Amino acid sequence: MSPVAIGYENNLPATDPNAFVAREVEVPEPGPHDLVVEVEAVSVNPVDVKLRAAAPADGFRVLGFDLAGVVRAVGAEVTLFAPGDEVIAAGSIARPGSDQRLVLVDERITGRKPASLSFADAASLPLTAITAWESLFDRLALTEHDTGTLLVVGATGGVGSAVVQLAEALLPGVTVIATASGPERSAWVRALGAEHVVDHHDDLVAQVTALAPEGVDAVFTAHSEGQIPSYARIVRPFGHIVAIDDGPRDVEPLKERSVAWHWELMFTRALFGTPDLGEQGALLNRVADLVDEGRVRPVVTTALTPISPETLREAHELVERGRTLGKVVVHGWA
Repeated sequence: MSPVAIGYENNLPATDPNAFVAREVEVPEPGPHDLVVEVEAVSVNPVDVKLRAAAPADGFRVLGFDLAGVVRAVGAEVTLFAPGDEVIAAGSIARPGSDQRLVLVDERITGRKPASLSFADAASLPLTAITAWESLFDRLALTEHDTGTLLVVGATGGVGSAVVQLAEALLPGVTVIATASGPERSAWVRALGAEHVVDHHDDLVAQVTALAPEGVDAVFTAHSEGQIPSYARIVRPFGHIVAIDDGPRDVEPLKERSVAWHWELMFTRALFGTPDLGEQGALLNRVADLVDEGRVRPVVTTALTPISPETLREAHELVERGRTLGKVVVHGWA
């Protein structure tokens, strides 16, 4: 088996046939806590598209922040996994990504693959599940005992879909209002567990305040740019907002209501090696349990094969359009 990596050498548009190239690379040498994982499937997220378009390649850069695969070797201090284990992970932006045959990933940010899923479906989970989990339970600090209302802006995307599902599964007292446009997307988020759906292309303030006259308790937003004046009117005093996009730089309109603004970046723990690094692996295992119990499901809408420069380019083009429902995965090797 030749270790092959697929990456980019120049910041080309996804429509360019040369957007990605394949190279043979050295077999990675694991550090003390590293797993060498043979990748069976990956998914493409907006962060991949953003980096390919603008981040320097420095000669050759491998993307990919979702993987499902099989452990082939372990570092000297690894205790959580062994060769042959099937795993999922989202990796770190500080290391080469998962768009390669063999990849290094820290055991502490790795979880078990749900036994009930294929590698392709499992690869859709890690980044979105981690982002959704940290948004709900770390940033917004919600618990199973909480009540109130959560507005999910961007509920049809990968992370938004995960937020709705985790809220349905683990926050029984919280009412979810999800944004979606059109009958198909509205039906999608209702099937995931949203109690109410509003169309973000219409008057968001009027629709949300009709459902929550005193204001919503919390907002998860994947699309916050230009929305601060609206959020300042629909979030109750002392409420909370968590954003996963680059968002606004001026949140002053929220001050009058003492609304708290949170950023969520699921790469923070791995990037800074925080003392609670292992929480990411633990939450991925919890999500795997929820999947195997039938309480959370993957939201794959497009599956391409095999993993190649051509299919990754196609996946990037789909995600770049910004109208993707659910997740795009690429699986198998030629």
